[in-house]
Amino acid sequence: MIYTKRRNHQQQPITQKQLLEIENILKKQMNNPKSLKLLSSEEYELISKIKSITKQFNANNIIRTQAYLDFYQKHPEIEWSLLAHLVSRNAGWNMTDLKGEFLPKLLSEKKQRQFFLFLERANWLIFQDVYPQLLLYKESLQRNKPLFYLLPYFNVSSFIQPFWNYFWSNKNRYFLTTALIINEQNYIEKRVVQNQIYTDSTLHSFTFKLQEHLNFSHVLLPYQDKGALHKVGIIGQTLHHFESLDKRIKFGKRLYTLLYFNQARLNKIVDWAISNPHSGSRKDYWPHLFNDVKESLPGKLYKPRTNNCTLKKGAKRLYSPKLQFVWKDISHIEATQGDWFEDYSVINNFKYDKNDVNEEITHAYCESIKTLELIMYLSEVIFHVRE
Repeated sequence: MIYTKRRNHQQQPITQKQLLEIENILKKQMNNPKSLKLLSSEEYELISKIKSITKQFNANNIIRTQAYLDFYQKHPEIEWSLLAHLVSRNAGWNMTDLKGEFLPKLLSEKKQRQFFLFLERANWLIFQDVYPQLLLYKESLQRNKPLFYLLPYFNVSSFIQPFWNYFWSNKNRYFLTTALIINEQNYIEKRVVQNQIYTDSTLHSFTFKLQEHLNFSHVLLPYQDKGALHKVGIIGQTLHHFESLDKRIKFGKRLYTLLYFNQARLNKIVDWAISNPHSGSRKDYWPHLFNDVKESLPGKLYKPRTNNCTLKKGAKRLYSPKLQFVWKDISHIEATQGDWFEDYSVINNFKYDKNDVNEEITHAYCESIKTLELIMYLSEVIFHVRE
């Protein structure tokens, strides 16, 4: 199903007047000298507290994913936090896929770990950049005054500060969410996507290209659907060309449109997320197909078990472990300093994308599972023949 209708005021096309307003804000921001003023002891104490809380909640994918949802439940006006929660869930599922039913037999342990470190680093970086922003907003509400002048003390890009101030006075959720999407994708651009550590070992690898070619780069948004066969439906999008900054930003905007387009379904997505704590296992949304305990016997030749995301008669469920049992917490090195914002032409990313957003992803996702099963089966048959 394709939706062409736009939702409420947050998704209306931005007028030329608004674009000029944002452009002037960014020009002014760029021309201001980036100097830090002397703070009071109370302000330093607040900064220290926020940094401590951020570090505590950034221990692993499970904790940071829940932190996004907890924040959204208290502050639903910050729509980006729900989007971040759902995207972070998908990152966790991708992490456990590396130790799940298929990939351990298709990837070496070294390659599995390289992929995990790539996913974990991006997930960690975004959280440590954005969560202080969320906490500063929370503190601003409690004190009934904007505290966004403190953002530079968290090494946050100068780009995002005027949008928090704009949101404080205008409450434009679309502006803020779009700004956060732009900011976070630019933030990881040089630190992960263009970082040679990850380009050589992951992004430029044959396995990553194969994954994109076979449509495995799905972001799923589950929702409780009492009328569905399995009671949990999924909508979502597929990201191609992860290495493209422009495509990642447009992808984030499409997800945002999809998530907030339908209020009744949005409520079902939120209800499902609250009722099903993130474990990293795909069993969280489809227990009919996945289990966090391995059901198949080791050493047995793999035979395709599914048809359109339904198990064949007598077939065992696909293994999808909980994250805590397959990956240990990582001690990250500090993020590289530096501000990505150098050109206010980034304003073009705020323009409304007129492309229709196709929510249908179930068929593509089921086909990707079917393709993985076939690859798995053929690789084992070839291996046994060679023996």
